[in-house]
Amino acid sequence: MPYAERRITSQDNLSLYLRDYGDALYPRPPVLCLGGLTRNSKDFDGFAEWISGDGRRVIAPDYRGRGRSAYDPDWRNYEPGAYLRDIGAILAALNIHHVVVVGTSLGGILGMAMGAAMPTALAGLVMNDVGPEIETEGLAHIIAYIREDRPQDDWDGAVATIREMLPNLAFQDDAVWLKMAQNTFRECEDGKLRFDWDINIVKPILEPSYETPDLWPLFRSLANVPLLLLRGSESDILSRDCVARMQTEHPGMTAVEIPGAGHVPTLAEPESRAALERFLAEH
Repeated sequence: MPYAERRITSQDNLSLYLRDYGDALYPRPPVLCLGGLTRNSKDFDGFAEWISGDGRRVIAPDYRGRGRSAYDPDWRNYEPGAYLRDIGAILAALNIHHVVVVGTSLGGILGMAMGAAMPTALAGLVMNDVGPEIETEGLAHIIAYIREDRPQDDWDGAVATIREMLPNLAFQDDAVWLKMAQNTFRECEDGKLRFDWDINIVKPILEPSYETPDLWPLFRSLANVPLLLLRGSESDILSRDCVARMQTEHPGMTAVEIPGAGHVPTLAEPESRAALERFLAEH
């Protein structure tokens, strides 16, 4: 289903881009797609087309500093509090009060944070390969990859760069690599392909004073929220031990491991689709 392109102005006057699929008058809660640290709305295109096929509304925004949203002149604003305020501004502008969040990596953390900051907004949460504990080795790979621009001359080079910088990334289908590159790089006026994000987004994490927050209180705020957890079998971000503890803390959570997937499942794998179809049919 085609999507409408919209722009929302944030509380601090940044232009935020989003894709709006489906029917605004569809009776069930819209699905809000929240991507990973460097990702953008393009990642959710296939998923959004599938879910909106019967008319269900799907909203896929670009965070500030990513995709077609404005870059923030102050890198200190690249932090979860600002992203949550942006999400609140988007929901308010679209007059949406209740959503099912599908959150990939950082998006899943923001979904957890919504449970504490705006609990009445959550009709359900899908956490895609993320939990309250982040494996530090996997995070170190991601930070090393995103902290500097790596211009490429062609798409083969773009694919090779992703394969080299993220050796633990895995997909069920090798054809996904080109799509991953197209969602990661943008074509610039000089003919080069460059990352489709502001490389300053990593600066807050690199500050000497930065400490990884305790995310378990956020997860516990979801006690009454329906949860689906997807974990890539080859994930270096979400451990099986963390999944087991999450199931103990939230016995109603459904957890599904996606074979052959790393960090993160694409949501197009048959196992992902089956789990998502069941979950979204109920919420």
